[in-house]
Amino acid sequence: MTDSLRRFKAEVFQALAHPTRIAIVEALSLGELSAGKLVDKLGVEQANASQHLSILRAKNVVVSRKVGNQVLYSLRDTVLIEVLDILRRYCRSQLTDTVNMLKEINHTKAGKQRKRSR
Repeated sequence: MTDSLRRFKAEVFQALAHPTRIAIVEALSLGELSAGKLVDKLGVEQANASQHLSILRAKNVVVSRKVGNQVLYSLRDTVLIEVLDILRRYCRSQLTDTVNMLKEINHTKAGKQRKRSR
């Protein structure tokens, strides 16, 4: 893999490296939405949504088109939803492992405390 391709991939991940931008991509996975609908759906300020949409547009994650006085946004390529789904499964696996490790630590501590109190 070339360095330029690695840089390109890193830039895509940087574009997604904010919870609001991930929420935008997830919202657009269901189809095209206006900026106003995105603001309502995400519960963020218009200026905040515009800033995040600008970053996503700059990295070609989302595309926009003007219809009348509305700007409609959509995903450039829905394969990104698959990437986010894989990432969700990865995170869930990591969290499950962490929870299991913490349970084991707490179980071990509880056992040691019972032995000391005897």
